[in-house]
Amino acid sequence: MTEQVMAAIDGSKFSEGVCDYAAWASQALGAPLTFLHVNDNHPQTAETDLSGNLGLGAREHLLEELAQLDEKRAKVAQEQGRLMLKAARERAVERGVDDPAVRQRNGTLVETLEELQEEIRLLVVGKRGETAHQDSGHLGSNLERVVRTLHRPILMVPDTFRRPERVLLAFDGSKTTRKGVEMLARSPLFDGVPVHVVIVGAETGDNRSQLDWALSTLREAGHEAEGAIRAGEVEATLRAYKQEQEIDLLVMGAYGHSRIRHLLVGSTTTAMLRNARGPVLLLR
Repeated sequence: MTEQVMAAIDGSKFSEGVCDYAAWASQALGAPLTFLHVNDNHPQTAETDLSGNLGLGAREHLLEELAQLDEKRAKVAQEQGRLMLKAARERAVERGVDDPAVRQRNGTLVETLEELQEEIRLLVVGKRGETAHQDSGHLGSNLERVVRTLHRPILMVPDTFRRPERVLLAFDGSKTTRKGVEMLARSPLFDGVPVHVVIVGAETGDNRSQLDWALSTLREAGHEAEGAIRAGEVEATLRAYKQEQEIDLLVMGAYGHSRIRHLLVGSTTTAMLRNARGPVLLLR
């Protein structure tokens, strides 16, 4: 089974960004690209019960009409998805991707991706879906569930593509972020792109040796790399560094598994995703 870049698209304003970042990643990784659209036939927001206290005959008639209406909606949603996938495929081909595939599934996005994750090398998703509130401070609930469920790298992207020219890796010496350094070192995704490594914490001997290891690992693989140790609150410190160094893409470890790690790390991950203006690559 060939691992591929998989791009989840819907009717949100983020879909164009998803298409373009997925096309870039597919070409950089030399991996096939598949666009995925999922029809959720069980929306979370319950429809209003219109049957009311009607007489039996009228109620049965109305329920039959509602069932027909649901069937029509499902057909319309499927056709909309088909057209979105067609447009996404054409957009990727225009950007030089060779023969991108399309897949349409019924169900929930999270369950579908969990089922397909053995095929995924990198998942590309938008910050929010089409049903989410468009406030920039909002993080789509689907995205948060996807990040917690999947054990594959996830690239969360904004609505407009910008080729990454400077990458920041948030590093804490943990197993996940050490694997992240090794993954970045050998991945063609950021060939020729300077990598900044930042530890948020005190200037200690341990932190300095961790940082030195990360920088030497990246440099030995041919990357231009520089690093820093900064004191402060994690999310605010990383955000300030991004602005100061004009970073285009943030790489960080996602939620931990244990309850205490979830409390410490999960809240930081969510805050970084919620406040991110550029793309974020999450490693598991």
